[in-house]
Amino acid sequence: MKITDVRVRMVKKDDSKLKAVASVTFDDCFVVHDIKVIEGTEGFFIAMPSRKTGEGDYKDIAHPIKTETREELIKVILAEFEAEKAKPVE
Repeated sequence: MKITDVRVRMVKKDDSKLKAVASVTFDDCFVVHDIKVIEGTEGFFIAMPSRKTGEGDYKDIAHPIKTETREELIKVILAEFEAEKAKPVE
């Protein structure tokens, strides 16, 4: 499976740890929306789309199974996030 498109939408709230939301397309035929870019204590990381369980926990709706796939997803999303961050504010 190949990542064929990555779109990042910046979040404008200055006081929020949520910095952006990404959509990733695979093989030009399958898309995953609502991947969050979050600022943590050791830098930025991604959180896969999730839903709240009855116990109050969050469970991923979709996520990579293989480590290599997760690492590639992190790399391409954070690269696009950095590119969006570098663009001038309109």
